[in-house]
Amino acid sequence: MATDYYAVLGVRRDASQDEIKKAFRRLARELHPDVNPDPKTQERFKEINAAYEVLSDPQKKQVYDLGGDPLSQSGGGGAGGFGAGGFGNFSDIMDAFFGTASQRGPRSRTRRGQDAMIRLEIELDEAAFGTTKDIQVDTAVVCATCNGEGAAPGTSAQTCDMCRGRGEVSQVTRSFLGQVMTSRPCPQCQGFGTVVPTPCPECAGDGRVRSRRTLTVKIPAGVDNGTRIQLAGEGEVGPGGGPAGDLYVEIHELPHSTFQRRGDDLHCTVTIPMTAASLGTKVPLETLDGLEEVDIRPGTQSGQSIPLHGRGVTHLRGGGRGDLIVHVEVTTPTKLDPEQERLLRELALLRGEERPTGQFQPGQQGLFSRLKDAFNGR
Repeated sequence: MATDYYAVLGVRRDASQDEIKKAFRRLARELHPDVNPDPKTQERFKEINAAYEVLSDPQKKQVYDLGGDPLSQSGGGGAGGFGAGGFGNFSDIMDAFFGTASQRGPRSRTRRGQDAMIRLEIELDEAAFGTTKDIQVDTAVVCATCNGEGAAPGTSAQTCDMCRGRGEVSQVTRSFLGQVMTSRPCPQCQGFGTVVPTPCPECAGDGRVRSRRTLTVKIPAGVDNGTRIQLAGEGEVGPGGGPAGDLYVEIHELPHSTFQRRGDDLHCTVTIPMTAASLGTKVPLETLDGLEEVDIRPGTQSGQSIPLHGRGVTHLRGGGRGDLIVHVEVTTPTKLDPEQERLLRELALLRGEERPTGQFQPGQQGLFSRLKDAFNGR
C-alpha cells in the first residue's frame, strides 16, 4: 500500500466518520491552493483530498483496509490527480470553508402545509363577553381518492430511472481547482427520487384537493380589532398529504351605534337640555348589561364625564371589566318664544347677585321649574 491515508489525515485507524470529516475540513482550510499557493502544499492538498475520498466512503474504505487501491479500481484521480473523484464530495470542501453543506438524497414528497387566515366580523357585545361562531373555510385537504399518495388508484410511484432513486445527478466540471464533481436535483423526478407515471385524476398528483368545511370557533371575551385566534392543524394540508398548517382567525369588531371602544373602556355621549343640567335629572341608557339610569347631578356642565365602573369590555387577560364613560353634552336653545325669553331674562337678573357656584337664590328654584315647564312646552 503506497499511501497511508489515515496518516495523511492524522487520524487513528479506528477513527469515526465524524473524526475523519473534522480532520479533512481542518486540513482543507490550511492547505487549499487559494490560501497557500506553494506547489508542495498543493500536492499535500491533493493527498488529503484523496485520503478523504477513500476514508469517507464505507465501500472504498473497506477495500483500502483489505489492502486494495479503491482509487485505481474506481478510476479516480488518486493522490496525484484531480479526477472525477479527486475532490471526494464537493459539498464537504464547501463546508470546510463556509460551514454549510448541501443536503443529499431524495427530498420527500410529503411536506407541511401553509398557514391560512380568515377575517371574522363580530359585534361589540360579542367581543365584550365572548361567543362561539361557526365559520366556513376553503382550504386544501387530503385527496380521498389517493389518500395523499398522488398516484391513481391501483398504481404507485416508481423509482426514477435517471437518478436511480437518489434524487440528484452528478456532473464533472472544470474550475480553478481542476475537475470538480458537483450534484444537482434530478431534472426528471425534481429531486424526489421517484416519479408518478399515472397521477391521481382527482388531485393531479398533488395528494390534496380544495374543500369547504365548517369549523366552530370559540371567541374569548375581551378580543379586539386585529386579535388573531390560532386553530392548530386547521390550515392547508401539505403536498403529498403532508401535515396541515394552522388557521388564524383575525377578529374585526363592527362599529356600534352608541358606544366607541378605547381599549377595554366604552365611551358614549348623552345630550340633555340646559334646564336638566341645571336642576339635575336621570337619563335612561341602554348599556351592554341592559337598561340603566345615569344620574345627572344639578349644575352638570357640558363636556363633563360620568363613569359607570365595570360596565365596559371584559379584560382579555385577567378578571374584571373596563368602564363605561358617559360624556354629557348640554344643549342651548337657539330660538326662544316670548315667554321663554322673559323667564331667561328674569333668571339673568336674579343671578346678578353674587352667590356661591351651584347655589340657588330665594325664588330661583321656582323660576327654574317654570323655565323647565316652558322649555318642555308645558
